[in-house]
Amino acid sequence: MAEFQVAVADPTDGQTYQHEVDGQDANRFLGREIGEEVEGGAVGLDDYTLELTGGSDETGRPMREDVPGAQIRERLLEGGVGFNPTRDGERKRITVRGRQVSEETAQVNATIVDSDDNVRVALGLEEPEPDEDEEEEADADDDEDAEASDADEEAEEADADAEDDEDADAEDADDDTDDEKADA
Repeated sequence: MAEFQVAVADPTDGQTYQHEVDGQDANRFLGREIGEEVEGGAVGLDDYTLELTGGSDETGRPMREDVPGAQIRERLLEGGVGFNPTRDGERKRITVRGRQVSEETAQVNATIVDSDDNVRVALGLEEPEPDEDEEEEADADDDEDAEASDADEEAEEADADAEDDEDADAEDADDDTDDEKADA
């Protein structure tokens, strides 16, 4: 059964989010090639579309868009994915993986193509910002709550004052009794 990491890049804020996928969610990626679009539901981003941009296998070999299939190939590269030359004209034979996602894929890189709202909110990393109407309702609820809590506090203070008065009266009565005993 396929199991791999999906790195989802959000182009609006430059953040990348990692997701471990397996089972049915991983099957949505199998057989897809670099450049194809996939629904984001597999990584918890319902109503989003992801474009596959690359990936690598378990040994770190990169997937290249110009290599067909999912097999390992040796290519003489002048640069690009898998090789960064240090001088002009340098070429090197590098082992790379094809552009198709397969069972041997360990990581898939994807970017969000279209989104209407905040990705962090969709992933549950942030709370959604309330709309203006919701803010007004929340303010009204807060005012009502504040008034209710003020009334509760006043009632508690009145109860406390009444208890204090009763305690003071009881102490005065005890003092009077003590004075009478002392006089006798």
